[in-house]
Amino acid sequence: MIRLSQGQLNLLETCPVQFQKIYFEQLSYPIGPEQQAGAAWGNRFHLLMQQRELGLPIESLLQEDEELGSAIASLLSAAPEIAQPQVKGCKRYAEHCRTLSFGGYLLTVIYDLLILDGSIAKIMDWKTYLKPQNQAKLASNWQTRLYLYILAETTPYLSKQIEMIYWFVKPLHKPESFTFTYNNNQHEETREDLTRLLSNLDGWLEANEFPHLPNCQDSCPYYIAQKEEKAMDRNWIISINSIEEVSL
Repeated sequence: MIRLSQGQLNLLETCPVQFQKIYFEQLSYPIGPEQQAGAAWGNRFHLLMQQRELGLPIESLLQEDEELGSAIASLLSAAPEIAQPQVKGCKRYAEHCRTLSFGGYLLTVIYDLLILDGSIAKIMDWKTYLKPQNQAKLASNWQTRLYLYILAETTPYLSKQIEMIYWFVKPLHKPESFTFTYNNNQHEETREDLTRLLSNLDGWLEANEFPHLPNCQDSCPYYIAQKEEKAMDRNWIISINSIEEVSL
């Protein structure tokens, strides 16, 4: 059974060709030093937040990284419900994985922090970059949709009792958040879109052909990046061919 995460669903819906290259052919584009540094900082932040939730000591680690310590302190100050310890009747899970079998695939999510109170379930997600301007785009992202959908499908909570909160934490910036509530209409819409998307995947797998979408040339960042890379290679070949032969 193929396991699919929110990142794979986003890529599958954006550009099936790149989905095939990255997840089946194991091809990917290298990332730059700045992106690598950002990813490493984000991984440390997630790990320390998990250790804190588990009750493990992190003070000495925070002292070694003043920037990281300041970011975590700012988040806990801005969101008291994250900072408060475990209380009776409330369950909290850090880096909590849930799976759901759907249409012959295994859908997988990992919640940075899941808080299950008596009447409400809250999904917390840490983003180590600045708060985006377009909240609607984040609402339509498969992370938001899949995380809410799977929790509704795998717990007794009703859709209206579930919400997802993104916290944006970046060094030297005040933490900001987006909160997304949920309802039955959204749940059914997500079910329909998952059915459509995975039905398409069934067909592409059977034909062993992943097509570019009709709007790929205009909107797909992977298609555009690939096109620019080919243009750079072509220009490089032209410039090499134009070099005059050197007499020895």
